[in-house]
Order: sequence, then C-alpha cells, then structure tokens
Amino acid sequence: MNSSRVVIASAAKQSSDRGVAAALDCFVALLLAMTTPVQLNRIIIARLQAQARLIAAYEESQRPRRPPSTADLIRRLMDQHGLTRADMVPFLGTPSRVSEVLKKGLSMAMVQRLRARFRAPADFLIPPPKQARRSTKRAAA
Repeated sequence: MNSSRVVIASAAKQSSDRGVAAALDCFVALLLAMTTPVQLNRIIIARLQAQARLIAAYEESQRPRRPPSTADLIRRLMDQHGLTRADMVPFLGTPSRVSEVLKKGLSMAMVQRLRARFRAPADFLIPPPKQARRSTKRAAA
C-alpha cells in the first residue's frame, strides 16, 4: 500500500465526518489514477484540484486558524534569521525588555525598528485590537 494513501486513510478514519472521509477517498483514487494517458491526466488534475479545495474549505470551517501572537511572530523571525535574545537588544531595548516583549507586546517605536530590520509589514507586528466583552450583568432597575 502506498505510504501517502496510508496517511490519508488514517486521517479519514480519525475524522468523524463521513463527507470528509469520502472526499479523501476520492482524492486518493484520483492520485492513484495519475498514471493514465495525458488527456485524462488533465481531467484528473482538475478534479484533484477541486477536491483539494473542498477539503481545505471544510477543514478551515471546522478548525479556523487564529492569527499568531506578536510574540510568536518575533520568535519566528528570530529563528528564521538565527538571532538570539541578545541580538534583539538593539531593536527592543534591554535584555529584560526583550523578555517582556516576548511575553506581552510591542511599542510603536519597536514596531518601526523591527519593520526596518526584518522588512516585515507593520500590520504583522501590530496585534489586532481586542474586542470588548459584553457584560452579562443586568442593570438594577
């Protein structure tokens, strides 16, 4: 049995939704049919792409991605550029401030320095505004 088929089949078994299992089975069948003549390959590729979009849309609707925190983004940038916390001191301030930023957030001056250093869009470094929670307490009449 093909190893990719085993992985996809095990993912289908873990899913409780029969529609996803059927879509994954169709996806596997299309992958295995890729050894047919060229004209059929175009049709199969089109169906394969449609199935992949349907599966991705379903997964996104069931498990929407949440945006990463600012601290996670900074850690990722540090990892990509091979930087340590000590290397971040010129951009963020003191070593204790670097630790604090990795737990909390950034000031606008820090956002500007990081944007210039990593050439990252500022809106990636600025966290989205927090939505206010509605109070469930009723006002006393």
